[in-house]
Amino acid sequence: MRPEAACGKIRCEATMEREVRAGGFRAVAGVDEVGRGALFGPVVAAAVILSPDRPIRGLNDSKLLDPARRETLAARIRERAVAWAVAAVDAATIDAINIYQASRQAMRMAAGRLDPAADFLLVDAMSLDMDLPQRALIKGDARCHAIAAASIIAKVWRDELMRVWDAVFPEYGLAAHKGYATPLHLRAIGELGPTPLHRLSFDPVRAHSRALLHCQPQMDLFAAAVV
Repeated sequence: MRPEAACGKIRCEATMEREVRAGGFRAVAGVDEVGRGALFGPVVAAAVILSPDRPIRGLNDSKLLDPARRETLAARIRERAVAWAVAAVDAATIDAINIYQASRQAMRMAAGRLDPAADFLLVDAMSLDMDLPQRALIKGDARCHAIAAASIIAKVWRDELMRVWDAVFPEYGLAAHKGYATPLHLRAIGELGPTPLHRLSFDPVRAHSRALLHCQPQMDLFAAAVV
Protein backbone atom coordinates (compact mmCIF):
# COMPACT_ATOMS: atom_id res chain seq x y z
CA MET A 1 0.00 0.00 0.00
CA ARG A 2 1.44 3.41 -0.98
CA PRO A 3 1.90 5.90 1.85
CA GLU A 4 -1.10 8.17 2.30
CA ALA A 5 -0.14 11.79 1.83
CA ALA A 6 -0.87 14.43 4.45
CA CYS A 7 -2.89 17.45 3.38
CA GLY A 8 -3.69 20.77 4.98
CA LYS A 9 -2.53 21.73 8.45
CA ILE A 10 -1.05 18.78 10.35
CA ARG A 11 -2.55 17.94 13.74
CA CYS A 12 -1.72 14.92 15.83
CA GLU A 13 -5.02 13.20 16.65
CA ALA A 14 -6.59 9.79 17.26
CA THR A 15 -8.80 10.07 14.17
CA MET A 16 -7.04 7.28 12.27
CA GLU A 17 -7.33 4.84 15.16
CA ARG A 18 -11.04 5.60 15.53
CA GLU A 19 -11.64 5.08 11.81
CA VAL A 20 -9.85 1.73 11.85
CA ARG A 21 -11.67 0.57 14.98
CA ALA A 22 -14.97 1.54 13.34
CA GLY A 23 -14.06 -0.96 10.63
CA GLY A 24 -14.01 -3.77 13.17
CA PHE A 25 -10.36 -3.82 14.27
CA ARG A 26 -9.56 -3.69 17.97
CA ALA A 27 -5.77 -3.87 18.42
CA VAL A 28 -4.55 -0.96 16.28
CA ALA A 29 -0.80 -0.44 16.58
CA GLY A 30 1.26 2.58 15.63
CA VAL A 31 4.78 1.81 14.36
CA ASP A 32 7.72 4.18 13.87
CA GLU A 33 11.52 4.28 13.89
CA VAL A 34 14.22 6.71 15.01
CA GLY A 35 17.90 7.06 14.22
CA ARG A 36 17.63 6.62 10.47
CA GLY A 37 19.97 9.51 9.72
CA ALA A 38 22.47 8.91 12.53
CA LEU A 39 26.08 7.96 11.83
CA PHE A 40 26.48 5.79 14.94
CA GLY A 41 24.55 2.90 16.42
CA PRO A 42 21.33 1.15 15.58
CA VAL A 43 18.10 2.24 14.05
CA VAL A 44 15.42 1.70 16.70
CA ALA A 45 11.72 1.05 16.17
CA ALA A 46 8.74 0.83 18.48
CA ALA A 47 5.18 -0.39 18.14
CA VAL A 48 2.40 0.75 20.47
CA ILE A 49 -1.24 -0.22 20.90
CA LEU A 50 -2.91 2.62 22.77
CA SER A 51 -5.98 2.08 24.93
CA PRO A 52 -9.03 4.10 23.84
CA ASP A 53 -10.09 4.05 27.49
CA ARG A 54 -6.84 5.55 28.82
CA PRO A 55 -6.02 8.54 26.58
CA ILE A 56 -2.70 10.36 26.84
CA ARG A 57 -2.65 14.11 26.30
CA GLY A 58 0.16 15.81 24.42
CA LEU A 59 1.20 13.04 22.03
CA ASN A 60 3.12 14.36 19.04
CA ASP A 61 6.12 13.66 16.82
CA SER A 62 9.02 13.00 19.21
CA LYS A 63 11.22 15.46 17.30
CA LEU A 64 8.84 18.28 18.26
CA LEU A 65 9.01 17.57 22.00
CA ASP A 66 11.70 18.64 24.42
CA PRO A 67 13.59 15.81 26.18
CA ALA A 68 11.86 16.19 29.55
CA ARG A 69 8.42 16.09 27.92
CA ARG A 70 9.39 12.99 25.90
CA GLU A 71 10.50 11.21 29.07
CA THR A 72 7.23 12.06 30.82
CA LEU A 73 5.12 10.92 27.89
CA ALA A 74 7.16 7.73 27.43
CA ALA A 75 6.45 6.76 31.03
CA ARG A 76 2.73 7.38 30.55
CA ILE A 77 2.67 5.38 27.32
CA ARG A 78 4.38 2.40 28.97
CA GLU A 79 1.93 2.58 31.87
CA ARG A 80 -1.31 3.06 29.93
CA ALA A 81 -0.78 1.29 26.60
CA VAL A 82 -2.41 -2.05 25.89
CA ALA A 83 0.98 -3.20 24.57
CA TRP A 84 4.30 -1.75 23.47
CA ALA A 85 7.53 -3.21 22.11
CA VAL A 86 10.94 -2.04 20.92
CA ALA A 87 13.41 -3.52 18.42
CA ALA A 88 16.77 -2.43 17.01
CA VAL A 89 18.90 -3.22 13.97
CA ASP A 90 22.62 -2.67 14.46
CA ALA A 91 25.10 -0.69 12.39
CA ALA A 92 26.67 -3.75 10.77
CA THR A 93 23.29 -4.87 9.46
CA ILE A 94 22.52 -1.34 8.27
CA ASP A 95 25.77 -1.43 6.29
CA ALA A 96 24.86 -4.82 4.83
CA ILE A 97 21.25 -4.25 3.78
CA ASN A 98 20.92 -0.40 3.64
CA ILE A 99 19.16 1.95 6.02
CA TYR A 100 15.76 1.75 4.35
CA GLN A 101 15.57 -2.03 4.66
CA ALA A 102 17.04 -1.91 8.17
CA SER A 103 14.35 0.57 9.22
CA ARG A 104 11.64 -1.70 7.83
CA GLN A 105 13.21 -4.70 9.58
CA ALA A 106 13.29 -2.92 12.93
CA MET A 107 9.65 -1.86 12.60
CA ARG A 108 8.60 -5.35 11.54
CA MET A 109 10.40 -6.84 14.56
CA ALA A 110 8.82 -4.35 16.97
CA ALA A 111 5.32 -4.97 15.61
CA GLY A 112 5.86 -8.72 15.83
CA ARG A 113 6.80 -8.50 19.52
CA LEU A 114 3.53 -6.93 20.65
CA ASP A 115 1.63 -8.95 23.23
CA PRO A 116 -1.29 -8.99 22.71
CA ALA A 117 -0.70 -8.93 18.98
CA ALA A 118 -1.93 -6.14 16.73
CA ASP A 119 -4.66 -6.76 14.16
CA PHE A 120 -3.97 -3.54 12.20
CA LEU A 121 -0.86 -1.40 11.72
CA LEU A 122 -0.56 2.34 11.23
CA VAL A 123 2.99 2.85 9.99
CA ASP A 124 5.01 6.02 9.52
CA ALA A 125 5.76 6.55 5.82
CA MET A 126 6.32 2.97 4.65
CA SER A 127 4.72 -0.46 4.40
CA LEU A 128 5.94 -3.57 6.19
CA ASP A 129 6.29 -7.14 4.95
CA MET A 130 3.75 -8.55 7.40
CA ASP A 131 0.56 -10.49 6.94
CA LEU A 132 -1.48 -7.79 8.65
CA PRO A 133 -3.74 -5.07 7.25
CA GLN A 134 -1.92 -1.76 7.46
CA ARG A 135 -1.87 1.85 6.37
CA ALA A 136 1.26 3.86 5.66
CA LEU A 137 0.96 7.54 6.59
CA ILE A 138 3.30 10.30 5.43
CA LYS A 139 4.27 12.34 8.51
CA GLY A 140 2.35 9.80 10.53
CA ASP A 141 4.21 10.67 13.74
CA ALA A 142 2.79 14.20 13.51
CA ARG A 143 -0.73 13.09 12.51
CA CYS A 144 -1.57 9.93 14.44
CA HIS A 145 -1.49 9.36 18.20
CA ALA A 146 -0.45 5.71 17.94
CA ILE A 147 2.47 6.46 15.62
CA ALA A 148 3.48 9.45 17.75
CA ALA A 149 3.52 7.18 20.80
CA ALA A 150 5.77 4.72 18.97
CA SER A 151 8.05 7.59 17.95
CA ILE A 152 8.36 8.74 21.56
CA ILE A 153 9.07 5.27 22.93
CA ALA A 154 11.71 4.60 20.27
CA LYS A 155 13.36 8.00 20.72
CA VAL A 156 13.62 7.76 24.51
CA TRP A 157 14.94 4.18 24.27
CA ARG A 158 17.58 5.11 21.68
CA ASP A 159 18.66 8.26 23.53
CA GLU A 160 19.28 6.20 26.66
CA LEU A 161 21.30 3.75 24.60
CA MET A 162 23.45 6.62 23.33
CA ARG A 163 24.11 7.73 26.90
CA VAL A 164 25.30 4.21 27.72
CA TRP A 165 27.65 4.14 24.72
CA ASP A 166 28.90 7.62 25.58
CA ALA A 167 30.59 6.08 28.62
CA VAL A 168 32.35 3.59 26.33
CA PHE A 169 33.37 6.15 23.68
CA PRO A 170 33.49 9.45 25.63
CA GLU A 171 35.58 11.27 23.01
CA TYR A 172 32.74 11.24 20.49
CA GLY A 173 30.10 13.16 22.48
CA LEU A 174 27.34 10.63 21.87
CA ALA A 175 25.25 11.74 24.85
CA ALA A 176 25.01 15.22 23.36
CA HIS A 177 24.31 14.54 19.67
CA LYS A 178 22.92 10.97 19.87
CA GLY A 179 25.08 9.81 16.98
CA TYR A 180 23.96 12.39 14.42
CA ALA A 181 26.24 14.38 12.12
CA THR A 182 26.97 17.44 14.26
CA PRO A 183 30.23 19.38 13.90
CA LEU A 184 31.45 17.86 17.20
CA HIS A 185 30.76 14.34 15.99
CA LEU A 186 32.28 14.88 12.54
CA ARG A 187 35.41 16.38 14.10
CA ALA A 188 35.79 13.37 16.42
CA ILE A 189 35.41 10.94 13.53
CA GLY A 190 37.99 12.90 11.54
CA GLU A 191 40.50 12.96 14.39
CA LEU A 192 39.93 9.51 15.92
CA GLY A 193 38.40 7.51 13.12
CA PRO A 194 35.13 5.58 13.41
CA THR A 195 34.34 3.13 16.21
CA PRO A 196 33.12 -0.41 15.50
CA LEU A 197 29.57 0.86 16.02
CA HIS A 198 29.69 3.59 13.39
CA ARG A 199 27.82 3.05 10.12
CA LEU A 200 30.72 2.60 7.74
CA SER A 201 28.54 2.86 4.63
CA PHE A 202 27.48 6.43 5.46
CA ASP A 203 29.61 8.99 3.59
CA PRO A 204 30.97 11.04 6.56
CA VAL A 205 32.11 7.82 8.25
CA ARG A 206 33.34 5.98 5.17
CA ALA A 207 35.65 8.89 4.33
CA HIS A 208 37.64 8.16 7.50
CA SER A 209 37.37 4.37 7.52
CA ARG A 210 39.98 1.85 6.47
CA ALA A 211 37.24 -0.63 5.58
CA LEU A 212 36.35 -0.89 1.91
CA LEU A 213 32.60 -1.17 1.38
CA HIS A 214 31.25 -1.62 -2.12
CA CYS A 215 27.89 0.06 -1.73
CA GLN A 216 26.01 3.16 -2.76
CA PRO A 217 25.54 5.99 -0.26
CA GLN A 218 22.93 4.88 2.24
CA MET A 219 20.84 8.01 2.15
CA ASP A 220 20.64 7.84 -1.65
CA LEU A 221 19.25 4.32 -1.29
CA PHE A 222 16.67 5.48 1.21
CA ALA A 223 15.61 8.43 -0.91
CA ALA A 224 15.21 6.23 -3.98
CA ALA A 225 13.16 3.68 -2.05
CA VAL A 226 10.54 6.15 -0.88
CA VAL A 227 10.00 8.03 -4.15
